[in-house]
Amino acid sequence: MTFDPGILWAPLAAGLLVTATHAPLGAQVLNRGIVFIDLAVAQIAGLGVIFADWLGHEPQGVAVQAAALTAALAGALLLNWTEKLWPDVQEAVIGVTFIVAANAAILLLAVNPRGAEHLKDLLIGQILWVRSAQLPILGLLSAAILAVWFGLRGRMGRSGFYLVFACAVTLSVQLVGLYLVFATLIVPALATRRLSRGRLAACYGIGASGYAAGLLASAITDLPAGPLIVCVMALLGMVLMVGTSRSAVHGSERV
Repeated sequence: MTFDPGILWAPLAAGLLVTATHAPLGAQVLNRGIVFIDLAVAQIAGLGVIFADWLGHEPQGVAVQAAALTAALAGALLLNWTEKLWPDVQEAVIGVTFIVAANAAILLLAVNPRGAEHLKDLLIGQILWVRSAQLPILGLLSAAILAVWFGLRGRMGRSGFYLVFACAVTLSVQLVGLYLVFATLIVPALATRRLSRGRLAACYGIGASGYAAGLLASAITDLPAGPLIVCVMALLGMVLMVGTSRSAVHGSERV
């Protein structure tokens, strides 16, 4: 099967931008023990998109983007509040929030003749349909998120983290889907947790390699890009995890 490699550059650029914002946030999520927060916030943002679509707004219009961001910010503030009240069960609260948002979305989609297609787009995304015209604004917003994160990370507190996280997830979920948002956030952070130096660079390497190899495999096999990227990224992460675990074991034996 032949393909034009030129069609992959815009999706790859989008994937790299998603990786740029999610890699540094992933380690923080892992450290806080709130691994499933991205699924919950992304699902809430998706619920905002579905609700705006249910009201009749254009899929890529300003109203839909505003609804997604508003929903995600509201969800982030809600989870920030619940962490203050019930920090010992925050992960369970996050799980319940995700389930409620997911089922609310299903109820809205049940009356939409294109509901199944919308649900599929929310879960696995449409990264191959990213257009080059979307990249400048995506790049500017990603740069703003990174500037806030690296510039104010030590002073933003828990509320600031949740709000920055909500903005990053809202930006990515409509491009790459719920599954890739979770994979990009958690897989690199989990795979590099034993690294004491160069962890962020390794996270970026896993994310970038996963997107590049997954997109290439999708173009060659004509299989869905999102699931392929998730599987490739997970495989790369597993290889690194095994390698660093063995190094740690051998190091302790020498000591």
